[in-house]
Amino acid sequence: MTNDQPLDQNSQNESCNRRDLFRQVAFTGAAIGAGSVVPSLFAADTPKKSKLKKPLKLKGNINHSVVGWCFAKHWSMEETCMVARQLGCESVELVAPEHWPLLRKYDLQCAIASIDMSPDPPFKKGMNNPKYQPRVIAETKKSIDQAADFGCPTVIAFTGYADGITKEEGLKNCVKGFKEVVGYAERMKVTIAIEMLNTREGTHPMKGHPGYQGDDTEYCIEMIKQVGSENFKLLFDIYHVQIQNGDVIRRIHQHKDYIAHIHTAGNPGRGELDDTQEINYPPIMQALVDIGYEGYVGHEFIPTRDPLVGLTEAVKLCDV
Repeated sequence: MTNDQPLDQNSQNESCNRRDLFRQVAFTGAAIGAGSVVPSLFAADTPKKSKLKKPLKLKGNINHSVVGWCFAKHWSMEETCMVARQLGCESVELVAPEHWPLLRKYDLQCAIASIDMSPDPPFKKGMNNPKYQPRVIAETKKSIDQAADFGCPTVIAFTGYADGITKEEGLKNCVKGFKEVVGYAERMKVTIAIEMLNTREGTHPMKGHPGYQGDDTEYCIEMIKQVGSENFKLLFDIYHVQIQNGDVIRRIHQHKDYIAHIHTAGNPGRGELDDTQEINYPPIMQALVDIGYEGYVGHEFIPTRDPLVGLTEAVKLCDV
């Protein structure tokens, strides 16, 4: 992102920025209120470039979803729902349960639900650390209950930061912890999706996560295999996989049986899926079609320009 200043990962400012960010938007679905200075997307004074003349007609091979936190600074939750419907998206995801009735109003799903580890971001304290396991298990079960009640198919999960724990110890701890909760997910017919996050990008708290233990696709896949349940799979974030591992299409085919959810964003920068970034999204989406993937594709980029234009481009580009 051109306007972002590098952050010291060990500084107090970075910690405050993380807390503030997550309190406002990330994994909470916090909406910009009615008194916002941001004009409504559909108000008479909205810039012409932000208007949709008619709903998009999609091919139906990809189930598009809007990741709510990315657009919370630009739109209210209701505006996000309106945009999702106009673009033919079927879901607005990673928003708090209090917003789910609004999703239902617009006939939208929440493709994947978050867990609450506030005041920390949910990816920081995870199953890899035994001292956090009781709370992670309790919060995951709570999220599973909420998801099952609403009909949300998937709940997100994370390994947590290493904090001195070795990879081998972290894997063993995660397998033990997720085995304790996956049976509950099976009974509730909800899938837990562990996300691989990159540790290479350290300039922004939502572009990369130095210190995160599950920073390798195969590491997460090994964890999934050891847990051994159809209700414990991978959140395959194309942006993070590209940065950390690459070889995205081959990995999609190789791990097709373990993928529960997909995220998109442009690299470098986690911006729009445009011609300024390196990931070629149409053949990646075609690979998902080829393997018979029937889950959701959540668009999780951080807008650097008009958010509606960028989201429209992303949906069109990925609609193979």
